[in-house]
Amino acid sequence: MVWWKKAVIYHIYPRSFQDSDDDGVGDLKGVRDRLNYLVWLGVDAIWLSPFYKSPMKDFGYDVSDYCDVDPLFGAIDCFDALLTEAHARGLRVILDFVPNHSSNQHPWFLSSRRSRDDPKRDWYIWRDPAPGGGPPNNWVSHFGGSGWTFDEETQQYYYHAFLEEQPDLNWRNLEVRNAMHNVLRFWLKRGVDGFRIDVASHLVKDAAFRDNPPNPNYDGRGPDIQRLMQTYSSDRPEVQEIIAGLRHVVDEFGGDRLLIGELYLSLDRLVRYYGEGLRGLHLPFNFQLLDARWSADDIRRVIEKYEAALPEGAWPNWVLSNHDRPRVAVRVGEAQTPIAAMLVLTLRGTPTLYYGDEIGLGNVPVPPERTRDTWALRESGPDVGRDPSRTPMQWDEGPFAGFSGREPWLPLSPDHSSRNVSVMRDDERSILLLVRELLHYRRGHEALERGAWRPLRSDDDVLAYERVFGDERIAILLNFSNEPRCVEGLGLDSAEIALSTHADRKGERAGEVVTLRPDEGLILERP
Repeated sequence: MVWWKKAVIYHIYPRSFQDSDDDGVGDLKGVRDRLNYLVWLGVDAIWLSPFYKSPMKDFGYDVSDYCDVDPLFGAIDCFDALLTEAHARGLRVILDFVPNHSSNQHPWFLSSRRSRDDPKRDWYIWRDPAPGGGPPNNWVSHFGGSGWTFDEETQQYYYHAFLEEQPDLNWRNLEVRNAMHNVLRFWLKRGVDGFRIDVASHLVKDAAFRDNPPNPNYDGRGPDIQRLMQTYSSDRPEVQEIIAGLRHVVDEFGGDRLLIGELYLSLDRLVRYYGEGLRGLHLPFNFQLLDARWSADDIRRVIEKYEAALPEGAWPNWVLSNHDRPRVAVRVGEAQTPIAAMLVLTLRGTPTLYYGDEIGLGNVPVPPERTRDTWALRESGPDVGRDPSRTPMQWDEGPFAGFSGREPWLPLSPDHSSRNVSVMRDDERSILLLVRELLHYRRGHEALERGAWRPLRSDDDVLAYERVFGDERIAILLNFSNEPRCVEGLGLDSAEIALSTHADRKGERAGEVVTLRPDEGLILERP
């Protein structure tokens, strides 16, 4: 079985993982310095958010050189050292690839905007004003306001799905495709193990640039981008050809390189990105758990619908948190966070963990004067802003939690003196040790790494399912309630408890009736 089907991926936001030079911002050497922790924890691969050269208008997602490292994070030799040492420890390395847009300071765009006759003019999306003046259509930026910016020099608009400093590349242009394919080859030749494609569904826009229709569910309270359906600015049919081309490049370097895509789409649209004959993305990121109602019945329905929608032979994956959305501890509450960890690490498929979730980091308050997120500085509202999900990793009880020798770029959690790796590593009931035990248990059981998923029940606040591979059968019981629950009739009377989220009961015989304490999850081994 290819490595990524059995792997657990650990997502690192480099600015916030470890600062090695005391400037308050994390860097690549900092990641390298913490590799032993990741081995101890038990993950198999790290995915690094962008560290490329950038003006940092969107913290690295505005790339000015795709084939170099921004000095804030180190240099290319720092990356090479990180890659070498990660591989020496058995850790795979996945990079963020940002192909939809570049920085407006990228040499390609500087050439493109120089004149309408420049050879790179068509590398970006330029349009004349609408009849009578104004933007060519009604497309909106994901960060609020029009998605079009007027260039006085050449008297045309250019399109940007995000900031005006992030002009969208024109993937209908074959020269753009070739240039970006060569970016992939640059990093693949250095030995990286795969890529996560940023906003993969955005790479092709409607050729006629039709207006997006109104969103009938918009009530005026969400971000500006929600006013319209993204019918013509995203997820166009032609994008599948682009994804297939990226996959072809990755496959040039052997069959074990991984291609992941960021896709916030409905399930029927999401699974199309596996591609015809599974020649698209290996893993179209599955964000179903990010928005699901947190109940046993709802989570069961999410799992069953996803499993049923997968094309034959497609490999599933699950995500609990990321750098753009509220952390899992915020969404489900601290008491249920261990349940969420046991869930994602026992479902079928490849799970992705987000740094800090293993210590239960929650909603870190960020006062207005410390807001750094460009989106939050442009728009306001309860669903706007990503800073609270990007705060520094907390390593020890020191004044800056072992992250840095000075005030970090974003605040630490108020309880950082106790919510940190050093303290929680010595607490046998901490979520850190639970996550570690789950990771190592998963690695030791083929039923969890590759077995079938079978639902058992999802009533009375309990979700029960089993994983089966050959003669190995492992049952998982999850209590979504803050009250005790009893489970019977599942044939578990001879099963043995292997792991509890409460860090006890190991080796206990289940009996005909299994009692779950409030917010408790159990893994049971059937004989």
